[in-house]
This record gives sequence, structure tokens and C-alpha cells, in this order.
Amino acid sequence: MTKSIVILIKFIAVVYSTAMFFSCTNDPKEVRDFLADKNLPIGEANNIFLKHTDSGRINIKMKAPIMLDFNNREEHPYTEFPKGLKISTIEKNGDSVTIEGEYAKSYSKTLVSEINKNVVVISYAQNHKLITEQIFWDQKTHYFFTEKKFTFFTPQDTIYGTGFEATEDLKSWWVKNQTGVINIKD
Repeated sequence: MTKSIVILIKFIAVVYSTAMFFSCTNDPKEVRDFLADKNLPIGEANNIFLKHTDSGRINIKMKAPIMLDFNNREEHPYTEFPKGLKISTIEKNGDSVTIEGEYAKSYSKTLVSEINKNVVVISYAQNHKLITEQIFWDQKTHYFFTEKKFTFFTPQDTIYGTGFEATEDLKSWWVKNQTGVINIKD
């Protein structure tokens, strides 16, 4: 036999033995640990469109091309959206906020999401729009914050700066290092 055929037979034997080894166990914890060690997700979903309802009323809509589930991590389980996502929250009175970005991670234990690359947050009720490269969204406290450069549009002003914090509805907001003309009511 030639050397390449022997190597091919050995390779097939190793693959077959490995497959048999993993097929003999049904312990989900072993499979999760194996995937975590290899930095692989335990689940993957494509072209998702999620609608969350509360008492028959839709209050959240989410769209994403790909969702990877890394909740097999002990320390910091998370869900990753490598090709971006768009989330719309809808209040009982019909007001809505849309959050969109080209990449996102949502941490399960802390309920904090990090959204990156061309992030746009729009509050339709307030007619406010925030554009930045990165934002953190604390879903427990309903709060946004960033230390990156931003542009914030209100009906009267356009504000530029670095460092921004706001309530989820963009009704109350704080800027750190701002530039631009800001109209102040007496």
C-alpha cells in the first residue's frame, strides 16, 4: 500500500472511533462541556423573527439573520448575534423604541446587552434618535449607556459628544462631553 492510503485509513479509523466515543454517551452535561471547551455554541438559529407577548399584546419584536446560543458557559453565558439585530419594544400606549446594530451580545445572567457597529436607537414617542458605534442596554433597569462618540437628534437640537446615558424610552438623557447648540427652556 502507498503511504497516502495508510494515512487515509488511519484518519478514517480515528474519526470513526471519535464518533463512536461521543455517540455512546447521552449525558447532556458532557456534550455542553465539550462544546464550551471548543468555544462552540450549543444552538444556532437562522433568520429569526421573535414576537414576545404579554396578556395577548405584542410588546417586543426581534429580527436577526443569525443567533448563536452560548448559554453553556458557566461564568458568563450569552447569546450572540454576529450579523446584527433589530429590536422594537412596544408600550401599552402604543409608543415604541427601536434598537438596531450590526453585532450584538446579550448576557443571560446580568441581562445586559452590548450592541456594536452602526447602532441606531429611535424613540418614536419622543421623536429622538441616537447614533453611535457601541451601546450597552441594561434590560433590568431599562437604561442605555455608552462611552463612545454619539450623535443625538431631538426635534430642536443635534448634539454631538462622547459619553451618553438615557432611559430606555430616551425621555430622560445625560450627555458627558457634548458639542453643538442646545436650546434650554427658561
